Amino acid sequence: QVQLVESGGGLVQPGGSLRLSCAASGSRVSFTTMGWYRQAPGKQRELVARILSGGNTNYADSVKGRFTISRDNGSNMVYLQMISLKPEDTAVYYCHARLVLYPVTSEYWGQGTQVTVSS
Repeated sequence: QVQLVESGGGLVQPGGSLRLSCAASGSRVSFTTMGWYRQAPGKQRELVARILSGGNTNYADSVKGRFTISRDNGSNMVYLQMISLKPEDTAVYYCHARLVLYPVTSEYWGQGTQVTVSS
């Protein structure tokens, strides 16, 4: 059974930094894609960043240049380094993993970690 567990959220002042971590367990193979989504109150969940097993990355325009996603395939960990945080980055951040073993695609979510950017 695959489980994703996030850590590293918290309260930070505008301009500050945080590093989120996600530990994935229960899979014998590396996930095809790992990433981070976020959901602010009253808004839809949105993609923040994702990284493929080969290292290619995608970022939301709102976080480009401020957030960096990385992963360790050997340990099935994914990280999100966030700098220059803004109040609008406040949200619950969810770890996501997708495993494609043709013809089956499986997706998994963590329970979420709160990030609050406020003075």
